[in-house]
Amino acid sequence: MDTFSHALWGKGLFGYRKYRWYSILFGVIPDLSSFGVFSLYNLLINPAPFKFGKPDKNDIPEWVDILYNISHSLVIAFLFIAIVYCLKKDLCFPMLAWPFHIFLDFFTHADDYYETPIFEPLSNYRFEGISWTNPYIWFGNVLCIILVFVYRRKKTTPKIT
Repeated sequence: MDTFSHALWGKGLFGYRKYRWYSILFGVIPDLSSFGVFSLYNLLINPAPFKFGKPDKNDIPEWVDILYNISHSLVIAFLFIAIVYCLKKDLCFPMLAWPFHIFLDFFTHADDYYETPIFEPLSNYRFEGISWTNPYIWFGNVLCIILVFVYRRKKTTPKIT
């Protein structure tokens, strides 16, 4: 799934309690900590010209794969949530956007490009999902995001009597 959709899903599902804006951060943290770091690397260190679109797998260093596997693991996400629960319980609810991101990626990443290793480092199990670029998935995603925000808006709008 695209990073912008993950931000919207995080805000829509987990951004209505305390620390509401953190839900956006945790919704995109798996992508930022892998491909976000890779993008910064390309901007600051790698002299190659900037290219739009998804990079070729051969152009991506192995360390990006390692960061991807760590940040897209439910085991790692829930470990961090458990640690934060012991320190600051209120922050745990918006952190649930992180495992939700992983859940979405698990089903919307095809086998040709970054299947999601949800049980890393315990298992390397991956699932061949349907690419999020498939029109049915993409438009379904947009429709569901809109429905979530319409629902949230109706729940928080005071009723006039």
